[in-house]
Amino acid sequence: MTSIGEHEGGIPSYRKKPNMPEAQSRIYLASRSPRRRQLLDQLGVEHEVLTQRIKAERGPDVDEAPLPGEKPRDYVLRVCRDKAAGGWLRVVQRKLPLRGVLAADTTVCIGDEILGTPVDAAEAMDFLARLSGREHEVLTAVAFKFGERMETELSATAVRFRPLERAEIERYVASGEPMDKAGAYGIQGHAGTFITEIRGSYSGVMGLPLYETAQLLKRFGIGSIV
Repeated sequence: MTSIGEHEGGIPSYRKKPNMPEAQSRIYLASRSPRRRQLLDQLGVEHEVLTQRIKAERGPDVDEAPLPGEKPRDYVLRVCRDKAAGGWLRVVQRKLPLRGVLAADTTVCIGDEILGTPVDAAEAMDFLARLSGREHEVLTAVAFKFGERMETELSATAVRFRPLERAEIERYVASGEPMDKAGAYGIQGHAGTFITEIRGSYSGVMGLPLYETAQLLKRFGIGSIV
């Protein structure tokens, strides 16, 4: 497992007091994923989900298409940063209470090839057939933004699938479970039976690495239940 921490952006105006006030330790989650909410609950972090952009709000949506030649780690960090920045923009535009914004992004890759969320059943079938009987990497980036300050963490986990029969791939795709998940599978669902080995963060494969997220929030003065 690899964990990478970063500090970005200009020098914040509150440099002498970088942590959020205790009264503002409740955070916003820039994701509607029930899995990420469950994992934040596991950390004991109070949070509120930021709803989708409304028409009155300006600014481009996050472009989740890989850039030409973009490496998987660069890709997942870029998308995650953009999600956090977009979430903070919504907080400001809606004049919400100023609380930090947590964002995450997960991708599956084989070497430098990114397997994102499948666009249809045919692509889900293709992804799973390519993952069959081999090892791949799951990358989850986490970003937290408060004011001008943004920091990130990156979790990298190696996962190996057993060989899959075409019929079981078809049944799994027909269940609908793969359709909103990077790489066309969810480790917490039936696809857990496909996995023979995992080296790294189980929660990272689910979509929010607990260790990296806790360390990131701690740097902003937000603690978990332990």
